[in-house]
Amino acid sequence: MRPEVQAFVADGPLPDEDAEEEEIDRRVDQLGAIARPVTAEEARALTDCFGPDDCYGVAWTLLHLIETGPNPVLRVRPAADANEWRHRLWRRAVNGGLVADGASG
Repeated sequence: MRPEVQAFVADGPLPDEDAEEEEIDRRVDQLGAIARPVTAEEARALTDCFGPDDCYGVAWTLLHLIETGPNPVLRVRPAADANEWRHRLWRRAVNGGLVADGASG
C-alpha cells in the first residue's frame, strides 16, 4: 500500500461536519495526494475511512477515489448496521451490474 494511502487510513474515519476547518482541509489535502487509480487493497482499506456524514462533500471524493480501483470493491452486501457509505458503494455496484442484488454477507 502506498504511503499516501497508509497515512490517510491511519488517520481513521473522516471527521463530521462539526470538525474544525483545518482538520477537514487536512483530510482533503491527504485525499488529493493519492494518485488514481487505487489498488484493490487500497480501495478496501479506504472503505473504512467514511465518517458519520458527508463531511462537506469530502466523503463523495473518497467514494469516487475508491471507485477508481478494481471493482467491485464490496463483493457481499454490507451488514444492516454498516456505515451508509458502504451501503452506497454496494448500491452503486449493484446498479452498475457488478454484483447481484441478492448477495448477502
